[in-house]
Formats: sequence, C-alpha cells, structure tokens
Amino acid sequence: MKNKGTTVKELTVNMGPQHPATHGVLRLVLELEGEVIKKCIPHIGYLHRGIEKLSEDLTYVQSLPLTDRMDYLSSMVNNEGFCVAIEKLMGIEVPERAKFIRTMMAEMARISSHLIWIATHALDIGAMTVFLYAMRDREEILEMFEMVTGARLTVSYPRVGGVRCDINDEFLDKLYTFIEKFPKKVEEYETLIDRNRVWLKRTKGVGVITAQEAINWGLTGPTLRGSGVFYDVRKFFPYDAYDKVDFDVPIGKNGDIYDRYRCRMLEFRQSARIIKQCIEKLPEGPILADNALRIRMPESPLKIDKKDIIFEIYTEDKGIQEFIQKFTEVYASVEAPRGELGFYIVCDDSSKPYRMRVRAPSFVHAGVLPKLCEGSLVADVIANIGSIDIVLGECDR
Repeated sequence: MKNKGTTVKELTVNMGPQHPATHGVLRLVLELEGEVIKKCIPHIGYLHRGIEKLSEDLTYVQSLPLTDRMDYLSSMVNNEGFCVAIEKLMGIEVPERAKFIRTMMAEMARISSHLIWIATHALDIGAMTVFLYAMRDREEILEMFEMVTGARLTVSYPRVGGVRCDINDEFLDKLYTFIEKFPKKVEEYETLIDRNRVWLKRTKGVGVITAQEAINWGLTGPTLRGSGVFYDVRKFFPYDAYDKVDFDVPIGKNGDIYDRYRCRMLEFRQSARIIKQCIEKLPEGPILADNALRIRMPESPLKIDKKDIIFEIYTEDKGIQEFIQKFTEVYASVEAPRGELGFYIVCDDSSKPYRMRVRAPSFVHAGVLPKLCEGSLVADVIANIGSIDIVLGECDR
C-alpha cells in the first residue's frame, strides 16, 4: 500500500502470551498498517484451571480456597463473594463484628490490588519510581494480612457465616497508623505522574469508551465509572457492613485512560476512609454464625417460570419436572477491585454445588480491548491493557 510516496506495510503480529505488559498469559493478534492497529483479536485460555468444575466435586467449605486462585491479587474479596453467595443461598446471618472485619479486609485488599495496578501501569508507560513506591506500601498491607491470616496472598480468611479468626488490638493499631499516613503516600504517586507531560500524552484522549458503550459491553468497576456511569455493588446491593459506613464513588467524565486512572486513585482515599470507620465502629461479639458449621441444602425448591423454554419443552415429562424441582439457585455479587464479581450457584440436596459459574470482571473487560485498541497506535495497546486492570487467572478460571 502506498501513501504519499512511502510504502506502508500491512503486518499481523502476536503480542503475548509471553509478554510482560499483557499482565498475564494474554495473546493479542494485531493486524497493523504501519503503526496503526486495524484489527485486534484477544485470545485467552492459556491458564485454564477448571475452578468452576472442580467445585462440583467439593463441599461448599472445601471450594472456598479455590476462589483465592482466581484473582490472586485480591483473594480476600474472592473469598468474601463466595461466602456472600452461600450465605444468601442457605439463609445464614453473619454476626455484626464479622461483617465489619470482612469489610475492613476487603478494602485492604482493594488498596493492595490498586497498588499493584498503579505500579505496573506506570511502569508500562515508563514511570519506574512509582513502581518502587507502590510496592513499598503494599508490603505493609501484606504484613498485616499475615498477622491475621498467616498468609500474604491466598488468605482463605472469610468463612461461610463469618471469618476464620478474630483480630487483636495490635493489628488494629498498625492498620489505623497505616491508613492515617496512606493518603499522603497517594499524593506522592500523583506528584510523580499526575502532571507529567509524558503521562498525560499517553493517557488523555486515549482508549476512549463512552458511557453507553461501557454499559453495552457489560463493563463494571472503575473501568465503567471512568466513563461517567454511577454503579457500584457496594451502594446498589450492599453486603456485609457497607450500608453502615459512608463513602463516595468516584466517577470520570471522558471515559479515557486518564479518567480510569483518576477513579482508582480516588478509590485509594475512599478505601482508607471506609477502613477507618470500620475500626472506629467495630462492635464486640462473635465472629461466626451459630449455624455456619451445619450447612445444609435449603428446603425451598427452585421456582420455575412458566415462560421458561425448558419448562415448556418438558412440561409433559414428569421425570424432568421432578428433576428440575430438586434444585435451588442463587446469584450474589460483590464489588471487587476490578468490578462486579458474581457467583451463580445451583445446588441440589447434597452438600456440594451442582453447578457454579463465576461472573469475572477481568473476563468481560478483556473483550473490550478491540474497541479500545482498533484505530490507535501499537504503543497505546500497553496503556489500554493497564487501564482496564485485568488478571488472567480470573479470565481463565
């Protein structure tokens, strides 16, 4: 192809699955015209582990550690989401103290996850110092996780009906000290990059997605809110202690990489605000529901809608009707650092899930990469991937 006397080559290249800036084993097939991306095709599936299928052979309690391995950067929230779903299914009421502890831990996980995001996102675009600062601060959170759970990454701390063990004053004092100084740390990151002309050039007006497009693609979390859409599971469908604390939900205006970046930076401060309230309002009492260790299948059967195509097809088959009536289903979601993390569980009269499916935000967000990348430059692919903050362990469940 010729353009003003020069020859522009059309080329198809692979970015990944072994590429440091794809944030996991993600493969992008890029069709290029010079430096301009004409087509982007994401390929996932290089990390498949069958977590959803494995859970069908384990009891509800035994399935809990599997959820740590999905989004391993925020395993605490994965555990929490699974427990919220089972509690909704079984009708288990969590004690107030456990609700506040869970909320506190979830926001610590949000800060920890966002620190990894800003560290790697900034590094991809060329800011090395932010990476070092963020990893320094994340280490403090991991040490506090270790104080309570004995683990730093895959914690398996929440339990169906509460939490595994209580927290002590030493932990609370250390956490309170951390959140008191953390907003100043966030200011350090912003001083380094917020007005940096290279950063602004690489993020402002790049990877734009409108509010309507974000809704149509099913985006959630900061990726959705960066486009100006006010939606947060913690506000719309409160769980644990989120209805007992005050916090704001940051939203953007332009839907570009810069707005998605600003939403997460503001979330740092809101998470610290939530943690502080949880510490100050933490009640005394038990940390595990009385019936948490006696999980049984609920008696109420799955209510079949007469408009359901399955019911219509097999309405004359008594065996199929009896089979369907054995089941109960539930869907529950939480606000993970990357967006809405949902668990859909179908159970029968056994102590194991009959089927479990996970609505993983990273999987949904990976699908929007063609929309973000096509028509932009190759260098913008790196910035776009960082801005949607995907974890491939969550995509390839």
